[in-house]
Formats: sequence, C-alpha cells, structure tokens
Amino acid sequence: MRAVVQRVKSSKVVVDGNVTGSIGKGINVLLGISKSDTLQDIQYLKDKILNLRIFEDEAGKLNKSLLEVGGELLVVSQFTLYGDCRKGRRPNFMEALSGIQAEQLYSEFVNECKKILSKVETGIFGANMNVFIENDGPVTIILDSKRIF
Repeated sequence: MRAVVQRVKSSKVVVDGNVTGSIGKGINVLLGISKSDTLQDIQYLKDKILNLRIFEDEAGKLNKSLLEVGGELLVVSQFTLYGDCRKGRRPNFMEALSGIQAEQLYSEFVNECKKILSKVETGIFGANMNVFIENDGPVTIILDSKRIF
C-alpha cells in the first residue's frame, strides 16, 4: 500500500457536485493498493499515519500526531499511486489492485481508522472525484507499506 499523507487545514471530496467527505484540521490520505497488499499492510499504514508526528507542539516542532491533536482524517482511493513511469510516457498500472478486492482493502483500511478516530471521511471508491486540499505547511509525506522508500 502507498499513501500520500498531507497535513491539512481542511479538505473535501466532491463527486457529481456533491460533497462526499469533508474534514477540518487533520490529514488527507491518498491511498493506493497493490496486488500484493494484505491486512498486514493495512495495519502498518494505519498505525504509521495515525501516529506520524507531523503536527507542531507548543515549541513549534513537528512532535505531535493526529491522535494527539484530535485531528480528522479524509481517505481517498488513488490507484494511480502505483503508476510505473520508468518506461515510455504512459504510466503502467499493472501493480495496482482493481475491482472488488481493492475496494474491500480500501474499506478495511477506513474501518480500522474509524475504530480509533472520531471523524474519518472518504471519497467514493472508483469515482471521478474532485479533491480540495488546503495543505498546512505544506507538510506532505509519502509512505509505502513494503518500506521501499
């Protein structure tokens, strides 16, 4: 699993003119799922994201997690995070998991986060979405559950 994690002042997803998910201060996660991902990948990324110290403490240091600041979470499915652009000019999405299996893992990730956070919002899996992100900092981190970077 891959995630682009952005600290936000606010973020929302709009599908067909309707807001499907909206948060205030917190984290916007663009989540990509690969063919090799399992429940272990979900647990790793969930724990990493919720405990990532990317919020400022009283001294202005990035020393607090989403849990510690009482932040909110917006999770948006993003299969293009597995676009391989090493050859040619068109991304190859062969490693991205699609369909029902990908939606199940995405939903499981969201449900695991909901067990811990009071507010977890989402887009609509597989939909054409407009994502509005008011990045705070900006602070943007890229995570991979296989720890390749």
